[in-house]
Amino acid sequence: MNRVYLVGYMGAGKTTAAKRLANRLGWQHYDTDALFEEKFRISIDDFFHKYDEPLFRKLESQVLQSTENLEDAIISTGGGTACFNDNMVWMNEHGTTVFLRISPVAAANRLLLSKKKRPLTENLSEAELTEYVQEHYASRLPFYEQAKICVKAENLDIENLIKLIQNE
Repeated sequence: MNRVYLVGYMGAGKTTAAKRLANRLGWQHYDTDALFEEKFRISIDDFFHKYDEPLFRKLESQVLQSTENLEDAIISTGGGTACFNDNMVWMNEHGTTVFLRISPVAAANRLLLSKKKRPLTENLSEAELTEYVQEHYASRLPFYEQAKICVKAENLDIENLIKLIQNE
């Protein structure tokens, strides 16, 4: 099976790592957030403002499952994808899962510096964001830790990750 799913918290670098991995392996990169926006013709930020999170999570799962026939594919997922609707179980059954582990402090710092809007954190002050990330990350960690491979996201070594994937 030549399908790798990258999971992890917001700001872990899943999309960046997926692009680098795909380029290095000569595979295609897909991003479930981009696939969602393309399929439903609405940004995730706008979707969250118009609709609710449960509907988003249901549709996000459909988008995720639409990747099951992709070959030679690196798929970066949204930060919450692994945590809803048994998506982590599904990804483990349909590919190799990689958890990009980042510390909550580093995640909060990256979110503060990011130009990309995050619907769950966009209206928080720096102090509120730091507190939110600490608690929110802890609630998501048990899902991420179900991944077949776990690597440190800060200073990610792509060559080492490729070896781990090939040995899976």
